Amino acid sequence: MKHYSAFAVAREALRYHTGWERAWRSPEPKKRYDVIIIGAGGHGLATAYYLGKNYGIQNVAVIEKGWLGGGNTGRNTTIIRSNYLQDPSAAIYEKARGLYEDLSQDLNYNVMFSPRGVIMLAQTQHEIRGYQRTAHANALQGVKTEWIGPERVKQLVPIINLDGPRYPVLGGLWQERGGTARHDAVAWGYARACSAMGMDIIQQCEVTGVRSENGRVVGVDTTKGAIDCDKLGIVVAGHSGQLAEMAGFRLPLEAVALQALVSEPIKPCMDVVVMANTVHGYMSQSDKGEMVIGGGTDAYNNFTQRGSFHHIEETVRALVETFPMISRLKMLRQWGGIVDMTGDRSPILSTTPLGNCFINCGWGTGGFKAIPGSGWGMAQLMATGHSPLTEAFTMDRFKEGRFIDESVAAGVAH
Repeated sequence: MKHYSAFAVAREALRYHTGWERAWRSPEPKKRYDVIIIGAGGHGLATAYYLGKNYGIQNVAVIEKGWLGGGNTGRNTTIIRSNYLQDPSAAIYEKARGLYEDLSQDLNYNVMFSPRGVIMLAQTQHEIRGYQRTAHANALQGVKTEWIGPERVKQLVPIINLDGPRYPVLGGLWQERGGTARHDAVAWGYARACSAMGMDIIQQCEVTGVRSENGRVVGVDTTKGAIDCDKLGIVVAGHSGQLAEMAGFRLPLEAVALQALVSEPIKPCMDVVVMANTVHGYMSQSDKGEMVIGGGTDAYNNFTQRGSFHHIEETVRALVETFPMISRLKMLRQWGGIVDMTGDRSPILSTTPLGNCFINCGWGTGGFKAIPGSGWGMAQLMATGHSPLTEAFTMDRFKEGRFIDESVAAGVAH
């Protein structure tokens, strides 16, 4: 009997759905589109989808240097939450979390959204005060979170060790409707819906230049030829700086690798997501039984998408104190993604110095959870010139000192 990889099975299953074949085979680009989106990851595809669904703009091309969902969308740890401190952050992440709730029905494609709950552990007195402050801010923002004590943490996560030798668990910030989703399915679902509207998703098509006339974008040059457009969206995560340079402006970003790993599959033992900022790690259990583990970004700028041994050692060593059972697990595989970090650890969703050119970048370590909200706001910005979800995240905030400081919420805990 012939065996197929999980990817091959999923790919063949998708071909049965109306419209997917066009997206998979990457049609040759037309000479002109109303909108070109550079980047066929979750944020780019969501932007294209909501342009079509909400504003009727369907003459759209999503062009991708590699393959659909092959960047950070397919390389993250799938965590979804909205318990951010600052009002603009909470608004866009809660919009995303709310859209995730019904995304499978909206796309008619199962993205496997699992609202299993997210706990952010407090292991120092400083974290207790910080998370209690966030809980009060969330209450004012209409984001449902609560502060819970160590007994409740133990009830939710029986495998946890409350009395760590360095950092005991003192409580946590609990978001019951946070959770996870299948990262590849989010990209595939948006792609299929875009393709069904008649949009072109063009893979293996690298942008080599951005053309402009009289201060406005008029098209892009690619490895498949020149393409004209009325509006351009740059949504390429870790390579945003390079694309911005092609368009004639600079971004306040740095690119670093973020690594993650999974263990061998084991029986169900943890049905929530747990983040531990103090020891610098987080963990959840996948539907296949693997323990999904991650930590902080690399300490130096780089564009690698590989893992490194020292990251495994540092992250697992930190988590073993809080979850002793993982010391007995074999690690199965490891990977990395390229994240773009701003100084205040908040994204940029903005117009640019080049007319009709828009940028969506700077999500750092927390981009997956924001995909539907980011796409919704970016589509509104591109279609109408303004969006309440994006107005605080402009490029100008760095010149004007209007920082949206989420360095604690976004810089480590994903």
